[in-house]
Amino acid sequence: MNHRIPKLLALLLLALFLAPVANAQTKRASTTSTSSNQVKTANGILEGTLEKSGIRSFKGVPFAAPPVGELRWREPQPVKNWQGVRKSTQFGPRAMQLPVFGDMNFRSNGVSEDCLYLNVWTPAKTGKEKLPVLVYFYGGGFIAGDGSEPRYDGESMAQKGMVAITVNYRLGVFGFFAHPELSQASPYKASGNYGFLDQTAALRWVKENIAAFGGDPNKVTIAGESAGSMSVSAQMASPLSRNLIAGAIGESGALVNSGFDPVPLAVGEQNGIKFATSIGANSLAQLRAMDAQQLLTEAGKPGVSRFSPTIDGYFFPKTPAAIFAAGEQAKVPLLAGWNSQEMGYQALLGQDAPTKENFTKAVQRVFGERAEEILKQYAATTDEEVMQAATDLAGDRFIAYSTWKWMDLHGKTSGKPVYRYLYSRPRPEMVPEMGNATPGLAGGVIKDSNAPKAPPARGAVHSAEIEYAMGNLATNKVYAWTPEDYKVSKTMQEYFANFIKTGNPNGAGLPKWPVATGNTPQYLNIDVNTRLETEKNRGRYQLLDELATKK
Repeated sequence: MNHRIPKLLALLLLALFLAPVANAQTKRASTTSTSSNQVKTANGILEGTLEKSGIRSFKGVPFAAPPVGELRWREPQPVKNWQGVRKSTQFGPRAMQLPVFGDMNFRSNGVSEDCLYLNVWTPAKTGKEKLPVLVYFYGGGFIAGDGSEPRYDGESMAQKGMVAITVNYRLGVFGFFAHPELSQASPYKASGNYGFLDQTAALRWVKENIAAFGGDPNKVTIAGESAGSMSVSAQMASPLSRNLIAGAIGESGALVNSGFDPVPLAVGEQNGIKFATSIGANSLAQLRAMDAQQLLTEAGKPGVSRFSPTIDGYFFPKTPAAIFAAGEQAKVPLLAGWNSQEMGYQALLGQDAPTKENFTKAVQRVFGERAEEILKQYAATTDEEVMQAATDLAGDRFIAYSTWKWMDLHGKTSGKPVYRYLYSRPRPEMVPEMGNATPGLAGGVIKDSNAPKAPPARGAVHSAEIEYAMGNLATNKVYAWTPEDYKVSKTMQEYFANFIKTGNPNGAGLPKWPVATGNTPQYLNIDVNTRLETEKNRGRYQLLDELATKK
């Protein structure tokens, strides 16, 4: 008995000694689990959300100072540092914009000039992983769109082993307004292109901060659709950003011989004077004093011209087409393509029936003395063939030709691989809850029982591929997705993920996707039965190219 007491005392003393250690460890563990959602950036500590998937998300992260007051129409300025922990659990406001496209829905809380925020999704646990990074720019014609749109959500991509980011940038009159007074006051003596400069500022932020989120700052792939794809081509072309990226993905669009190409600075400035005069603003001070909503409303009125990017000698030293032709762009792998029905035949024929006679008349009206050459390339004898030929010509003129030209130039001058696709999976029927809704502009939805029913899609409409490529079909409640749709999404997302990780989309279990080379390049037709095809329509693009360069 006497021998046991010292042993019991020893055990009690040991327990008392270990208790504070255990408590400290428990405390440390709970502190660690709380702070595991925290990341230290160059400007301060952020606290995000641990999603059910295990992905950490950081929403509404400022990458530049709010472009308000005297900073309206200035190149983005640095973020001010903050003290303590900044919550990053809500999307920041979206850029000033009118409700233009029916396919956009937002998780951000309203519009504001104070819009320069990005969103990060990361699977990293320690910040030492050096994962590949995807930076995605939204589409919307440079007048609409937002990084909070569910179709761009980065969680699904992050689950593929990368850090995914969406970026806000200024739009419309706030993003692309040029004016002589602005140019004079600028340190680089130019104006316009603020939306592109925002994107570049975001890429610089990524370079400086992404390692803390487990990303590799030297392995950044930029991607986007429509205006977002044009933005990718712009960032590749600009001397300000071309050294910040390691790869590029373009979905339907390029600033290369397109209707969105930058104009000479003097033209942009004159357009700016014209707009300012039309709204009674005779000075930059008056323009900056104007309420943002009023300015947006004035810029959105019918008849007001679009605010084009400018060849400002700073972001764009010359046209993107000239930069790519000279081989002065970012020398990185490029994966790009377009959809099989980028535009309907109505864009060419209007209300006219798709007959051979009406098609011939429309082509003659648009192409004049070159009409016969166009009709030869887009040959059609029956009404059914006319519908397809007119659909092809409308889509090529809208966006496919400029995307083709971008890839063609990059393939010739970069020394890097180009992977080309055609996306041709039509969307399924809408869910019954959509009632009388009909497809509208850019894949949007018109909820009007009197709206004329659109004819069935002849292919994949503009913007249809986004949810598939980003693994976000389930976020779109409009369409009755089928197992085949999820199969297409799995295939396309795998290709994109492989490309982001290695610069090559190929991987186990996927149809082989070769580099597009020569005059009859091969490309991937992405559909339920994804397959390799050989270019048959080069003559079309060469003719459109000839017409574009002779303007």
